[in-house]
Amino acid sequence: MMIAETFISVKLDCSKPCEKVCPADAISLESVMVGGEHTQSDPLRGKLKGGVLTERCYGCGRCLPVCPYDRIRAVSYVRDPTTTCELLKGNDVDAIEIHTTGKGTDTFNTLWNSLSESINNVKLVAVSMPDIGESTVDFMNALYAIMEPHIHGYNLWQLDGRPMSGDIGRGATRETVSFAVHMASVSERPPGFYQLAGGTNSYTIDCLKKAGLFQSTTFRGTTTSEMIHSQQALIGGIAYGGYARKIIGRTLRKIPAQFGRVRIEDHPEHLLEALQEALSLVGPVKSYPALSSLS
Repeated sequence: MMIAETFISVKLDCSKPCEKVCPADAISLESVMVGGEHTQSDPLRGKLKGGVLTERCYGCGRCLPVCPYDRIRAVSYVRDPTTTCELLKGNDVDAIEIHTTGKGTDTFNTLWNSLSESINNVKLVAVSMPDIGESTVDFMNALYAIMEPHIHGYNLWQLDGRPMSGDIGRGATRETVSFAVHMASVSERPPGFYQLAGGTNSYTIDCLKKAGLFQSTTFRGTTTSEMIHSQQALIGGIAYGGYARKIIGRTLRKIPAQFGRVRIEDHPEHLLEALQEALSLVGPVKSYPALSSLS
């Protein structure tokens, strides 16, 4: 895992592109006085100081190339597989997600073998996959051959069209939907559930429906829901990682700003606001009714 880390001190006239591209709002820069108070004739005697908030950073790396002063550095963090193995032996872990690069199976094989003693304790194993073109399915089948002897629950393939993007534009979701279209056209793909990730946002479901790859379900208490009866309705879920952090995080960060470290359950008005944001993502996938009709 990679996280970004820096202590930033740059000129006040920096346009702060790192803040703008960060999908997790994990960069905080504040202006400070340097060498006395500012004057209108010398407005640049201030500096921007701050840096990456490591508790929010999840390592997408988008800030690295845009920094005009080259003040941001990547720090690798690797969890010992033995530690992970011990965590999986507990009763409080139901699933594990493994990210792959598509550049060979040796590293995956080593990790999987180190987890083999405890992997049967989880209910779901998710493997995140980049789109590596025509060799994608062969690579997935090779991974599944490694996993199969030790899988006792479900397995899920996470199709990572644009890894850790958090982008909100319609164009951002095209890569992941294109990835899904390619997988749907291949009959020899490995077994398991398939979900989209990377570039997913509020436009993803509409794009999936247009491609004939989305199948919705009607739940009790909902209005009639469109059902797409298609042999190609491959996608069983959508992961809203960076995008969800961006839109729901704005609500959640209001609480410590106003009240300090408290439980969100103790502030129902903020809890309701967060639930409304979350339902805007989950509702269209599950065909849930609008939150207003539940109150």
